[in-house]
Amino acid sequence: MTTTRFPTLSHWGAYTAVVENGKLVECEPFPYDSAPSPILRSMPGMVHSELRIQRPAVRRGWLRDRERADRSRQGTDDFIEVDWDTALDLVAGELARVRATYGPASIFGGSYGWSSAGRLHHARTLTHRFLFAGGGCTTQAGNYSWGAAQFLLPHVIGTYAPVTGRVTDWRSILEHTQLFIAIGGMPLRNTQITSGGAGLHSSHQWIERAKSSGVRFVVVSPTRADIPDGLKARWVPIRPNTDTALMLGMAHTLLSRGLHDAHFVSRYCEGFDAFAAYLLGREDGQAKDAHWAESICAVPAQTIVELALEAASHRALMNCTWSLQRAHHGEQPYWACIALAAMLGQIGLPGGGFAFGHGSINGAGTPRPEVAAPEMSAGTNPARSSIPVARISDMLLSPGDRYDFNGREGIYPDIRMVYWAGGNPFHHHQDLNRLARAWQVPETIVVHDSWWTPTARRADIVLPATTTLERNDIGGSSRDRYVLAMHQALPPQFSSRNDFDIYRDLALRAGCEPAFSAGRDEFGWIRHIYDSMAARWIDAGFDAPPFERFWEQGYTELPEPGAPFVLLSDFRADPQAHPLKTPSGKIELYSQRIREFGYEDCPPHPAWLPPAEWLGGAAARHWPLHLITSQPPDKLHSQLDAGSHSMAMKVRGRQAIRVHPLDAAERGIMENDIVRVFNERGACLAGACMDDALMRGVVVMATGAWFDASDSSLEHHGNPNVLTMDRGTSSLAQASSALSALVEIAPWSEEGEPPAVKAFEPPVVCPIAK
Repeated sequence: MTTTRFPTLSHWGAYTAVVENGKLVECEPFPYDSAPSPILRSMPGMVHSELRIQRPAVRRGWLRDRERADRSRQGTDDFIEVDWDTALDLVAGELARVRATYGPASIFGGSYGWSSAGRLHHARTLTHRFLFAGGGCTTQAGNYSWGAAQFLLPHVIGTYAPVTGRVTDWRSILEHTQLFIAIGGMPLRNTQITSGGAGLHSSHQWIERAKSSGVRFVVVSPTRADIPDGLKARWVPIRPNTDTALMLGMAHTLLSRGLHDAHFVSRYCEGFDAFAAYLLGREDGQAKDAHWAESICAVPAQTIVELALEAASHRALMNCTWSLQRAHHGEQPYWACIALAAMLGQIGLPGGGFAFGHGSINGAGTPRPEVAAPEMSAGTNPARSSIPVARISDMLLSPGDRYDFNGREGIYPDIRMVYWAGGNPFHHHQDLNRLARAWQVPETIVVHDSWWTPTARRADIVLPATTTLERNDIGGSSRDRYVLAMHQALPPQFSSRNDFDIYRDLALRAGCEPAFSAGRDEFGWIRHIYDSMAARWIDAGFDAPPFERFWEQGYTELPEPGAPFVLLSDFRADPQAHPLKTPSGKIELYSQRIREFGYEDCPPHPAWLPPAEWLGGAAARHWPLHLITSQPPDKLHSQLDAGSHSMAMKVRGRQAIRVHPLDAAERGIMENDIVRVFNERGACLAGACMDDALMRGVVVMATGAWFDASDSSLEHHGNPNVLTMDRGTSSLAQASSALSALVEIAPWSEEGEPPAVKAFEPPVVCPIAK
């Protein structure tokens, strides 16, 4: 037996791939990582899974009828295997036909980039680089993770950098913070993941040290599970989607008692008087006091007042998780948090102010020099066409319709071809039944994937791509101090090929190969990415070893920066010398620019706007449970859902739904029952788990179950995005409103066993005819 070890990296951490006789048998965590993710356990089985796409395949109906094929057969039609030259000729022909007939904007390059931590074999970058080199395409602006914040924060503080994890670092918190108010919780399950991968998972250590140093934590969340294990935090249960009302009630308390920092809001903020008038109810007659807030968020007025007084008398850090802004009017809680922190007057002080992202991703607040991470450019899109990231179904179903977005009016392009690599929209998009209908509109859909995912099953042409273990690469995150070499551990399985090589061959057919490859092969690009990064490190005064030494060692490390980073400290010290990139140069509590947009669903200051669906609204009479769709603890989004770690956490083969025991008893639901979760958009099956750490009226399902529906009436596997609302947060950001969803649940009551889960069975694939 021959055993070899290869250093490599995933979004859930660095590790060593252990290979015996050509098979991956183990993933040994990076030796310096004190909390490696258990997701690593799923990788050996998935790399060698029967779900791997073995050869290029074309949907039977499309192969026969091409762009005139019956689109309703998507997901149920069988596939015909073809050789690589045939597959690439078909793809190249379709790209040429669609571009020539409808123009480059009619091709949607919609890849969503979580497929690989490697920066060369990053599917979204490569997809865009290839399509841009050939004339362009329509792309997506923003992301599902923090899309509302991305487009709001530049109007308020001049940048969205804080939502990427560039916030007051943990060393400052340990030394100075007395009160840490976590709005939305701090679930450590989310801190397994960093885009670009990580050498260290350190969030648990920082939280433990903060607890030991005397920092008091308050966690505001509908579920006590959002408090890290062992952290003796005060839990403040709150109705989902009402955090803005809570913070406005706190702000009113400060204002009405004269406890706000009048000097700070005068010197550093624009528009406080207008915001104060709103708090006092001078226009609408409703003071936004603690009793008003209680009627909305179900947090006692006394608790709201106590939180405001405690924050005013201590060095306090207000932290909002990303999840808060993934809701209808999701811009508002982030703006309200900044306004509340401004009234406390602690923005720019060590350990005080506001933060976004602690508990949302690994590396938020981790001390790291602000120098480059490895990256590869996609280039410039000649088509200059994009849509807000979460508006895919709107675009496909309504070409030519107009929409508002961040101060401009857009027109949805007429998409005739979708090119997707390295992502699964049938996981991360909302109202999947609507997406399934929209997916039938384009004439051709091309997908690169390693496994028969729900998206691959709904493609017309499927190209088998290698996994990260079957190629060389380089990875690293802007929020982690390690850069990792990714050594190829296995040969490409079956007839899979690297995305880079697939695109290079397609670029040769299209006559744009030099623009795509820039004359570099795989190792040429890896060296170029490293050397470009290293040059910027050296310019900033940091050591970077030669590429050969880095590659042999398997990693290189940045030192911890000398002084703790404090968000907006330069601005506080001298707002004239360090103005914000806002029209006023200050924190904009009232935005004249947003007022000029004229959006009724996004006023020019923080405000309470009732979501389309919430427990205080009329819809709750029909759908009395608020569904929270959380990030899964056992996989990254939908990646590795068929893996051993994910499968072990399912209930009778389906995604779990957490239900308060009293809510379950009212419906005749017992532990481990299969239940139907439903609303007017759709229905899915799930396995019931009792959880008395939930507020009454709240249920929780993790996302990521592979979409498994034979028709629109019932999804069998437990994908909660058949239930979520496909509506933009507002006309400003048009981001995902996934966390504004009301449902009902009931025991499975049909005769016989519930439908079998077929998501992990490969589709019918016919071999190449001889």
